[in-house]
Amino acid sequence: MLSEYNKYLEYISDELCLEGVSLKELAEELGTPLYVYSASYIRDRLRAYRQAFPEALICYAVKANFNPHIIALAKEGGAGADIVSGGELYASLRVGIEPSKIVYAGVGKTLKELEYAINSDILMFNVESFMELDVLDYIAGKLGKKVRVAIRVNPDVDPKTHPYISTGMKKSKFGVDIKTARKEYDYARKLKNLRVVGIHCHIGSQILDVSPYIEAAQKVVELYYELLKDGFEIEYLDLGGGLGIKYKPEQSNPEPSDLAEAILPVVKGVKAKLILEPGRSVVGNGGILLTQVQFLKDKGHKHFVIVDAGMNDLVRPAMYEAYHHIVPVERKERSYIKTDVVGPICETGDFLALDREIPAVEKGEYLAVLSAGAYGFAMASHYNLRPRACEVLVDKGSYRVIREREDYEYILR
Repeated sequence: MLSEYNKYLEYISDELCLEGVSLKELAEELGTPLYVYSASYIRDRLRAYRQAFPEALICYAVKANFNPHIIALAKEGGAGADIVSGGELYASLRVGIEPSKIVYAGVGKTLKELEYAINSDILMFNVESFMELDVLDYIAGKLGKKVRVAIRVNPDVDPKTHPYISTGMKKSKFGVDIKTARKEYDYARKLKNLRVVGIHCHIGSQILDVSPYIEAAQKVVELYYELLKDGFEIEYLDLGGGLGIKYKPEQSNPEPSDLAEAILPVVKGVKAKLILEPGRSVVGNGGILLTQVQFLKDKGHKHFVIVDAGMNDLVRPAMYEAYHHIVPVERKERSYIKTDVVGPICETGDFLALDREIPAVEKGEYLAVLSAGAYGFAMASHYNLRPRACEVLVDKGSYRVIREREDYEYILR
């Protein structure tokens, strides 16, 4: 049932609606491809995190969806921001997120980005290497600042997800080995322009089983107590994000309460403030990509539904072989076909679904690609000189455009 993805998604008079707004009417008025997000869904997810972790700082992972209106919803829900670039810092500050609620991770922060974040006085940098410590210390000294840092550690926990979004393993480019992390902490303590305040880890993304979080939290808490013995004052324990969502009909949608039940007993007794960085689990099933059928193609041994949304709009299927559930916007009696749903891009990898059984559709009809609120528009490109999609936010029966559709002149200017 569609309500298992998003309780605000339903067929009304045989037209698919989000928060009571007809998706067919939106597509006809604004064109396709079209991203549509549910404000009520996003508010609900943020509320669920606050209720599950009342003492924690929730930092919305801006990478999941950087539209300023989405970040503003996170701010209204009491969240700070987890950022990985200067652009994400700019967007977060622009909507009014307090610098004291912003944490900054990423292996390749540039000098310009580091200086920008230091001058903005963010809560802390989640540092990924010895060299980054040196660079931060140098810039902070030049600016006459004292910078708060945490070391990002790899607990070497298998998050049971796609290897491309598994970030906490020993072989990962991210962070430092938790077994040797005390060396980085000792080194950081000797740098006069840095103040060590936290521990950070992030084991991966789209995690549906909360048990890896337990193992990761146990290892981080063990390091926490070792550092206390070494004389460090650890104020923040940042356990990252990564909680998954329902993409396939047979999958469940893990709740923040499930995560709380798993990790709160592990961190009980820890005096440091807990930080969490949810992104996908806040916005993922709050978004839909609407696309229109352009052509039907039957090659005898293979059937294709060719739509106007391609891998430049939603790259996850091509990049991760990710599943996105696809349904017609209009409900009626239909036969089922086994088909590839493909886009207009000049790549064989340009697909939204392969060998998928879906209701038979006709040219001109609209399809809804579900679970597209996270890592959809955020990963879009101009490949094949295609303008990026329009974005719309629906809210309790009304809607507003939150990003205009691009045109050719915008891309080329």
